[in-house]
Amino acid sequence: MTSQAKTRPLFDPPLVKQAVIDSLRKLDPRHQIRNPVMFTVLVGAVMTLLLFVQAVAGQGEAPAGFILAISLWLWFTVIFANFAEAMAEGRGKAQADTLRKSRQSTFAKVLVDQKYVPGKTKRPSGVVADGQVEPYISDDLKKEMIVLVESGEIIPLDGEVIEGVASVDESAITGESAPVIRESGGDRSAVTGGTRVLSDWIIIRITANPGETFLDRMISLVEGAKRQKTPNEIALNILLAVMTIVFLIVTATLLPYSLFTVTTLGRGSVVTLTVLAALFVCLAPTTIGGLLSAIGIAGMDRMIQANVIAMSGRAVEAAGDVDVLLLDKTGTITLGNRQATEFIPAPGVRQEELADAAQLSSLADETPEGRSIVALAKTKYGLRGREIHDRNPQFIPFSAQTRMSGVDLDHLQIRKGAMDTIERFVISHRGHLPAEVRDHVFHIAKQGGTPLVVARNEKVLGTIFLKDIVKGGIRERFAQLRNMGIKTVMITGDNPLTAASIAAEAGVDDFLAEATPEAKLKLIRQHQEGGRLVAMCGDGTNDAPALAQADVAVAMNTGTQAAKEAGNMVDLDSNPTKLIEVVEIGKQLLMTRGSLTTFSIANDVSKYFAIIPAAFVGTYPALSNLNIMGLTTPQSAILSAVIFNAVVIIFLIPLALRGVHYRPAKAQNLLVRNLLVYGLGGLIAPFIGIKLIDMLLAALHLV
Repeated sequence: MTSQAKTRPLFDPPLVKQAVIDSLRKLDPRHQIRNPVMFTVLVGAVMTLLLFVQAVAGQGEAPAGFILAISLWLWFTVIFANFAEAMAEGRGKAQADTLRKSRQSTFAKVLVDQKYVPGKTKRPSGVVADGQVEPYISDDLKKEMIVLVESGEIIPLDGEVIEGVASVDESAITGESAPVIRESGGDRSAVTGGTRVLSDWIIIRITANPGETFLDRMISLVEGAKRQKTPNEIALNILLAVMTIVFLIVTATLLPYSLFTVTTLGRGSVVTLTVLAALFVCLAPTTIGGLLSAIGIAGMDRMIQANVIAMSGRAVEAAGDVDVLLLDKTGTITLGNRQATEFIPAPGVRQEELADAAQLSSLADETPEGRSIVALAKTKYGLRGREIHDRNPQFIPFSAQTRMSGVDLDHLQIRKGAMDTIERFVISHRGHLPAEVRDHVFHIAKQGGTPLVVARNEKVLGTIFLKDIVKGGIRERFAQLRNMGIKTVMITGDNPLTAASIAAEAGVDDFLAEATPEAKLKLIRQHQEGGRLVAMCGDGTNDAPALAQADVAVAMNTGTQAAKEAGNMVDLDSNPTKLIEVVEIGKQLLMTRGSLTTFSIANDVSKYFAIIPAAFVGTYPALSNLNIMGLTTPQSAILSAVIFNAVVIIFLIPLALRGVHYRPAKAQNLLVRNLLVYGLGGLIAPFIGIKLIDMLLAALHLV
């Protein structure tokens, strides 16, 4: 998402204006019926409005002004609840509109003859011949078509890079200005439609039809109106509906009971329908009922602000209960490619001599490892601008058969490769492998690194230390997860020795080495059978089965299409430790729902002291002794309670949208804090609020 979307004010004027309009549209009974609590309030509002019309006609059960005031505040209660939902939806729709602007129809260069022969030059003309490219509009593209995208052009649809390497600007999708590299093979081959190629060229295979792209799915997902309710939310809705039915039955039975009492005693007044409607609205859990939908939508909205696209509200909710996190090592915990970190010379060889030979043998090596060797020699020993063309260089590319690469310069043959391969090479030149070099190789392997030996003719010059580079700051992030009660497990295809070394450096709690897709799947199922909720971060096709099984599956946006399809979340920043934010947002969602439910129930208990004595004082005069708030009149007490019941929803909207602030703590401590802040606060707030409203009504002579 863009930074503008992230910093959008909570009550942005355009959003508020649209939310007001939407809150009126949502008065449609077909919409209100989805929320049983607010539907009954709507019925009460309609009923009291009809009673007002009857009172104006001279047959009212109470003064017309009093009935109208109650009716208006019941309407406002429904509208305020609709406003909260519309505000949450509006934030998502605003972000969806931002994404729509990044989606555009564009021309695409489709390769007519898909059996092209990739060239070795860096110019696209070396890749395809004249007549092989046919122009298409992106909306007419189909899956499996092969498309050439050059520097400065827009990638038309989602795809997989099958040839070439290019720098791509994905800021339209992620909001991050730094370009990313996309290349064929590996786990960084997925490209997203609507992003721009900044340099070089790539040939992609289209993996989605128009209207089915990742951007299209993002747009539909960030629109809160399309959010599906989670199991916990459905369960809470059922509970609220049951409570509403119970209070509805209780309220309905009070009228005949009041009528019987007045008839029997021959004195007092029967409670009116207007008062009973007000009583029901104050008894029913209208506060949480009005905010429940907004809480769920806002949870997904906060996930989007963290640059994570959640495919469902269920995933956001499950994130709040995660206690085991599995992370793929390559590209997730480490940078993804092994890098040269040290040159270790053989006895009698200077480091500069080894670095010079290592760099020469890697000049034509376009692998990330080869480029890192060249870069290390440059930065550490200043070896730049090698002029070797006059020495008739013959570069030897790496192959699976030789397991080494290098260069021939005049009479010199420089090679780098695995120890056993280089040993055979120097023996063929009547040399030998020094015991010290053999020890260096075993020491590097024991540390979890990859050793490459460098030789020149019959002489072994030393060893290059290649290692997985753990991403910066990741150890501290894992410590945070541990404090949150989440166990971290690294899964990798490396041998146990290498896995143990990386696990110790990264600071994970456990690791699974030599992990096949089946082993990852088995590990997740074992944790789930033990009653744990499992989160999985991954980016490769081999992670897809495990991502599909995990309760919370975060796929990296830089990963393959298969990984993104299998996950129920996509991290646009491709940051594996983003799960910390994901878990915090999930916990925020659960805590916000729990806190506001606690506040709502406590709130209702306090309102009983205001409205029940006032509602039945005409039938039972002795109930005036329960007017502990000292409210002015029974009508003032009832109206004040109804007004407070409506206004409190507005005051709680910011909390519903922003969420309760999360701090790592034990469940017992969180429960105590919840009861003290929202339970006790819910009990006290009505006493203060209703009394202030009553004083205001009395001062204005409205009752």
